[in-house]
Amino acid sequence: MVEVTTTSTNYVHSDAPAIGETFSSIRWYFCFFLVSGFCSVLYEIVWLRLAMAQFGVTTGTVSLVLSAFMVGLGVGSWAAGYFVIAFKTRFQFSALRLYAFTELLIGLSAIIVPQQLLWGKDLMLKVVGGMSVSSPEYYSLSGVWLAITLVPWCACMGATFPFAMFAIKKDGNPDSERSFSYLYLANVLGAAAGAVIPLILIERFGFRGTLHVSAVLNLLLAAGAFSLSVVHRPLRTSQAPLVDRKRSSETCDGSGKIWLWLLFGTGLTSMGGEVVWVRLYSPSLGTMVYAFAAILGTYLAWMYVGSMFYRRMNNPRALKNGLLWVALGASVLVPFMSADPRILLPGIFRVVLGIMPYSALVGFITPMIVDRFSAGDAARAGIAYAANVGGCVLGPLVAGFLLLPLVGEKFALCVLALPWFVAGFKYLSRASIFPITNRTSWRFAVATWILTIGTVALAISTKAFENQFWPRALRRDSTATVVATGLPGGKKLYVNGVGITSLTPVTKIMAHLPLASLSHQPHSVLVVCFGMGTTHLSALSWGIQTTSVELVPSVPSVVGFFHPNAPTLLTSPLSHIVIDDGRRFLVRSSEHYDVITIDPPPPVEAAGSSLLYSRQFYAEAKRHLRDGGIMQQWLPTRDAAVTASVTRALTDSFPYVRAFASIEGFGHHFLVSMSPIARRSAAELAQRLPESAARDLIEWGPASSSDKQFALVIGREVSVASLIAGAPNIEALNDDRPLNEYFLLRRLREPGFRTGALRSILGIRSASRETKSAR
Repeated sequence: MVEVTTTSTNYVHSDAPAIGETFSSIRWYFCFFLVSGFCSVLYEIVWLRLAMAQFGVTTGTVSLVLSAFMVGLGVGSWAAGYFVIAFKTRFQFSALRLYAFTELLIGLSAIIVPQQLLWGKDLMLKVVGGMSVSSPEYYSLSGVWLAITLVPWCACMGATFPFAMFAIKKDGNPDSERSFSYLYLANVLGAAAGAVIPLILIERFGFRGTLHVSAVLNLLLAAGAFSLSVVHRPLRTSQAPLVDRKRSSETCDGSGKIWLWLLFGTGLTSMGGEVVWVRLYSPSLGTMVYAFAAILGTYLAWMYVGSMFYRRMNNPRALKNGLLWVALGASVLVPFMSADPRILLPGIFRVVLGIMPYSALVGFITPMIVDRFSAGDAARAGIAYAANVGGCVLGPLVAGFLLLPLVGEKFALCVLALPWFVAGFKYLSRASIFPITNRTSWRFAVATWILTIGTVALAISTKAFENQFWPRALRRDSTATVVATGLPGGKKLYVNGVGITSLTPVTKIMAHLPLASLSHQPHSVLVVCFGMGTTHLSALSWGIQTTSVELVPSVPSVVGFFHPNAPTLLTSPLSHIVIDDGRRFLVRSSEHYDVITIDPPPPVEAAGSSLLYSRQFYAEAKRHLRDGGIMQQWLPTRDAAVTASVTRALTDSFPYVRAFASIEGFGHHFLVSMSPIARRSAAELAQRLPESAARDLIEWGPASSSDKQFALVIGREVSVASLIAGAPNIEALNDDRPLNEYFLLRRLREPGFRTGALRSILGIRSASRETKSAR
């Protein structure tokens, strides 16, 4: 071994292979991490949806899943780095084979995790069956199970970085000191593809089929890495690659801790910001799965651009430039401008303009810090990556449970941005790169102040979605931001900026039609989705026990804005409001009802909405109907395929099904039962109404009497066969294949839908569309 001294650094040199000998092998690692990044995001998307089906469609559930996912990545990264430190001097092992083994385990998770989530649901029903889905106790216990389920598998994902870095270092690659950023670049590129392509796979193969596709890819990665370990012989222990001792010693001193804190901060800001972005851009993008994909895909794509720029520039000194950190803080606040409702932009352009600056900067900064801290050492890279992931764990929890409920989207981003302004001015005050007398230093200082002042002015001048409404009632919680607005006759309810409902006789029909169609006197009603409370109050007008289930805790609190007499009526012993996921309530409840009426929040394509339209949901609902009971399902869509799919699910679940077109000409009311449904005339239906119910039915017209109002409904009855005939080859909607949510391929094959589908996915909406979505 020969020690060579240069003017700047001390190197340990040996008979390392030539660059050409290692160049081809490192390309294999790029391919491995490209596919691995794709699979990781695919698992995140599918597991999140499966968890929502079992634990509730809430922001809290999303935050818990993301946090558990990130905890696993961090634990795996740290543990793998520790393993490398502890055993690399004791045993001769192939790091590449360890990487292959972790990919094999990740593939197995595709089969095991769905079953674990089902076990978790059953356990939660036994342990906390009576708790509200939004209660702290429920979130705590479900978080524990999600951690037990996801953390071990995600730890395998996190372990891939240290194992691959150690293998690259043993290969003697001359760029091994920056191997993390090389793998990170490939991983982010694969993750960007994983934000989009799985949506197509889910539409084609369903959730379980998509998991199986990912499992096959993981198995191929395992086989490929193992094969490469057989044909490619790494360096012997005595053949050490070039090591920069001075740089390594710099990263190991006490000052290196600042890099860990900065990595922790970027992780917290990124994942906390992601939760805020979803709510911030919902008014323009909507609540479809494609909206989340647009946000995630944009974030990852521009992270890739930032990482690629760092790989080409390679100037770690930039980390001590105060302007860089102030720019990062300013970029956190750019979404204020792009989400401002006064700026007329399509939803997708709002997202790109708002997220691009931060994503590119964090993609530039994160691999740079890890490379600087680790200098290619797999163990130190594991620690650094774990610190970053630690911030990712805390980010969704802080944003979802603390910042959004207390201060809303705008100030939540201000809180996330503040530390970066502090860091920027701290570095600026030290003048780390240039002497304070240097003219360039002054230019950086002036630019920093201008950027800071401009950002503050931007934050003050922009408006949030809810600021455009007056009069209004505004409420926030961990699930949503709720706005009740409008003048009498034109009041509307918005949840996260999406129009949910308005004052319409359709919501009264949802209660009165099934109640009047019963063959016996009703005693109890269950309303799934409280909304404005219209259906709940209409059911109460019958003088019977009325229970409503509402997912968003703040929604019932604004009912007085729409119905001045509602606060008094809701105090009746007949009125019961439960804050819970509607499906979970049915699963854990033992009550039976004469009528169950369901009005899922629009649009029909909303993420998670199929859980209230699927065959599995109807199986639960019919268990809670009394003999002769009727379930009413409202379906507001003109999509023939969705209508046929939901109709098939209903006919597969109930022997008796009737359908009626809405009195407003949009959507259908379905009446379904396990017993024959009496075919009464409009006059006979009206005679069954109590006096208070008759007054309630015609309160908003359009007819002047209850019999005429019913005539408008039953005169629009349509055959179930005609609804199915609109798309005869469509299967019944089920949990695994929610075609109402994943529709891109199907609509692109239908010429009449191409323009509308594209406009919908891109967030380009017309005024008429907005009106219809809010009924």
